[in-house]
Amino acid sequence: MAPIGIISGTVLHGTSVFRGLRKEHVDGAFGRVTVWVSPEIAHIPRHGAEPGEYILPHRIHHQANLAALKALGVRDVVAVNSTGSLKRDLPPGSIVVPDDFILPAGTPTVFSDRPVHVTPDLDGALRRRLIEAAGACGIPVVERGVYWQTQGPRLETRAEIRMMAAHADIVGMTMAAEAIIAKELGLAYAALCSVDNYGNGVVETPLTMETILEGAKKNRETMLTIVGKFIERSRA
Repeated sequence: MAPIGIISGTVLHGTSVFRGLRKEHVDGAFGRVTVWVSPEIAHIPRHGAEPGEYILPHRIHHQANLAALKALGVRDVVAVNSTGSLKRDLPPGSIVVPDDFILPAGTPTVFSDRPVHVTPDLDGALRRRLIEAAGACGIPVVERGVYWQTQGPRLETRAEIRMMAAHADIVGMTMAAEAIIAKELGLAYAALCSVDNYGNGVVETPLTMETILEGAKKNRETMLTIVGKFIERSRA
C-alpha cells in the first residue's frame, strides 16, 4: 500500500497520529526535505519541526515538499490547514473540506522550461473520503467551500476581508499553492480546514495571533480524530 502524504501545521506534529514515525531526509530536484515516515504515512510539517525553526508561509518550498512525497511513493495527499472565516455564519470551531480555491498572485509551479498549463482542482474522491471519515467519527463538516490564499505572513486588512468574503468562505496562506503543485506532479490532493478565528473585521472583537493560536489548539483534537479515522479506513 502506498503511504498517505499528510502536510500539516505545527499544532499536529508530534501528536498521537504522528508518534513513532522515522525521520528521513529526501533529496530531490528542488532541494532536501525532512519527512517523518512509516509504512502508512509520510508526514511533512510545512512550517518545520526542528527546535527554534519556523518557516513563514511565504518561504515554504511547496515544490520540494510535494516532490519529496511523490519520491516516497505517495499518491494521495491530505492537507491539514488552519483558516480564518470570511463569514459570520461560519464560526470558529467549524471544519471545512473545501472544493475550490482562489490564489490571485504568486502562483507556484514546478515547470520553468516548457509550456505546461494544468487545470487546478481539489480531488473529488479524496475529498469524499475525508468527509466520510469525519462522518464515521460523528463530526459534522462543511462539505463545500472556497479557500482564498494570501501570501502572508501579515494578516489581511478589513477591506481585503470584505472583498474576499464576496467570493470565498475561508482564508489561509498555504493550501492553494500546495494544491497547484500537487496537480502538476500528478498527485491527488484534498484539504481538511479548521476554522480557528474570524477574519479581521468580520466580528467586532479585534483579531490577534493569540486568538488564532488558541482557536487552532481548540480544534486540534477534532482534526486529529478525523485524520486518524481517515488513515484507519485507508488500511481496509
